[in-house]
Amino acid sequence: MAVSEQVLATGQQLDTLSINTIRTLAIDAVQQANSGHPGAPMGLAPVTYCLWQEFLRYDPADPTWLNRDRFVLSNGHASMLLYAMLYLAEVRRVDKQGKVLKELAVPMEEIKRFRQLGSVTPGHPESHITSGIETTTGPLGQGVGNSLGMAIASRWLAANFNRPGFEIFDFNVYAMCSDGDLMEGIGGEAASLAGHLKLSNLCWMYDHNHITLDGPANWSFSEDVATRFIGYGWNVTRVADANDLEMLARAFRVFRDTKDRPTLIIVDSHIGYGSPHKQDTNAAHGEPLGEEEVRLVKKFYGWPEDAKFLVPDGVRENFRDGIGKRGRELHAKWSDLFAGYTQKYPDLAERLSQMQHHELPAGWDKNLPTFPADAKGVATRESSGKVLNVVAQNVPWLIGGSADLATSNKTTLKFEGAGGDFEAATPAGRNLHFGVREHVMGASVNGLNVSGIRAFGATFFNFSDYMRASIRLAALMECPSIFIFTHDSIGLGEDGPTHQPIEQLASLRAMPNLIVLRPGDANEVTEAWKIIMQLQSSPVALVLTRQNLPTLDRTKYAPASGVAKGAYVLADSGGKPDVILMATGSEVSLCVEAYEKLKAEGIKPRVVSMPSWEIFEQQDAAYKDSVLPADVTARVSVEMAATFGWARYTGLKGRNVGMHRFGASAPLKDLLKYFGFTVDTVVKEAHAAMSQS
Repeated sequence: MAVSEQVLATGQQLDTLSINTIRTLAIDAVQQANSGHPGAPMGLAPVTYCLWQEFLRYDPADPTWLNRDRFVLSNGHASMLLYAMLYLAEVRRVDKQGKVLKELAVPMEEIKRFRQLGSVTPGHPESHITSGIETTTGPLGQGVGNSLGMAIASRWLAANFNRPGFEIFDFNVYAMCSDGDLMEGIGGEAASLAGHLKLSNLCWMYDHNHITLDGPANWSFSEDVATRFIGYGWNVTRVADANDLEMLARAFRVFRDTKDRPTLIIVDSHIGYGSPHKQDTNAAHGEPLGEEEVRLVKKFYGWPEDAKFLVPDGVRENFRDGIGKRGRELHAKWSDLFAGYTQKYPDLAERLSQMQHHELPAGWDKNLPTFPADAKGVATRESSGKVLNVVAQNVPWLIGGSADLATSNKTTLKFEGAGGDFEAATPAGRNLHFGVREHVMGASVNGLNVSGIRAFGATFFNFSDYMRASIRLAALMECPSIFIFTHDSIGLGEDGPTHQPIEQLASLRAMPNLIVLRPGDANEVTEAWKIIMQLQSSPVALVLTRQNLPTLDRTKYAPASGVAKGAYVLADSGGKPDVILMATGSEVSLCVEAYEKLKAEGIKPRVVSMPSWEIFEQQDAAYKDSVLPADVTARVSVEMAATFGWARYTGLKGRNVGMHRFGASAPLKDLLKYFGFTVDTVVKEAHAAMSQS
């Protein structure tokens, strides 16, 4: 049926009209922007339409509904598919305070501004910019990794909040994915762990279109995906034609009826469907079709060839009668249930409200440990484990785990009521076991955090490189994920340079909107956790030692509360200092020892502990100058890492004690002497700095 006939479509005709509206909106937006990926939305429009119209439990009038199903577009280059759905389903915008507004999250004018500066329709979906987008995707594999965390969140929330007669949580998670998502190692990690955990609330829709950006997928990808996923413990079903709505619906029903494992729906699709010259080619992947090809495609669809951004009569009404009506009714039924739940379980309802609004419960910081002065001291991984267990007792929705290193990272929650381990049979547990899967640990921690749970993941600092894409996306989407990294320097000793992080501190400090915290003793660890728990829109990297550090005498030196400002004067001689010694982490106590030796020489040194450069930079100029006076140019930085970046604080005349090569395998005492992390070296460099100032 030609749209130009303006005959009111019904039934299958209306389905086809709606699907082609999704396709043409994507085509027109990409063409107008002269940039984008039209092919995937053209092929996948029927899949998304069927899911949203018939199965997705989602209320467009309130995209913050706690028990909504989650839809993740892991192949984020197909962003116009999602933007078209948000527009046609009339999903509402949510402001920064979480209030649902009357205006659309993606109005037509924003579709017309696809990929333009300041639009809510960027090249890849960004959840902090556009309401209705559950998570920021783009780098392939990240979205399916997020979906794992969301599915874990659904299980955990149900186990901890549902009560007899009150099934408050049972949402499903749907992720659209591509060949690239399954080729990336993170995709395999996510699938493996999801199968192990038997997450039957997780459904991936695999766009099997035989094409990658470079050309045919079989140039690089010929494995039997179905057999692979069966081996992971998934239920696998197949739809031979992406345009077959009946078979798509059957596949979604199979997922819904499967109760013991996740489901993979392999959908055979045609990239660039309907394009006479570009269908089933990589030419439909990452560039506009071109004006002439657009006309030919629209002719194939029975569309007015010169019409742009056309939404025919009946299409909006179709979505209102489909996902709009069904979502509204399901939400209303749930709201009635939740009203009764609130009356019967007010404490649990209040807890959910706090989680949704990123609030902390009263007394969240009670009983936090204060550590007595101790020359022998304790490793910051040890003190962090103690603080973490107290914080987690006070904040019942703080959960997390490690990449098979919990005993080394000291991240196991051991207090009574922690619920033990999260496993398929025990979903109320707060200890997650990610296995040796750092990549997906990072992504799933993000998925948990965007689901309202405060989650952490832990590993050795050197392996933060494996998690970098997830850390970066957490920073980009303003998600307060907690990344705990232990074994933070050459302090590992005998494990050697393969495990000794050198450049990681400088690398993570370069990342916008990431807070890096490297506390210098046990009491700085306590203060660091106070900062971490109050973060709402920034992730954090907490960097901790394996080796013991002296617990500083706070009656002699400044209180650790100075950590709240990122850097503070720890030890001072009074008046204008002759030299400033700066350090983070394990090197702070080294500077304190050098300070005492310099004082004995009649020099007036100052020690500045700088656990977080990022927080220090947020302070006003007066405070920063009070810590690092501009007229004191004799400065020395001490850090068992690359010195890159320290010139910002030491200046051109300053001295930098750090690592200028990879580490070595040897006992720690030998490494410290060999690489110059000694009191004598710091004192020597202090004298050199003073002579140059």
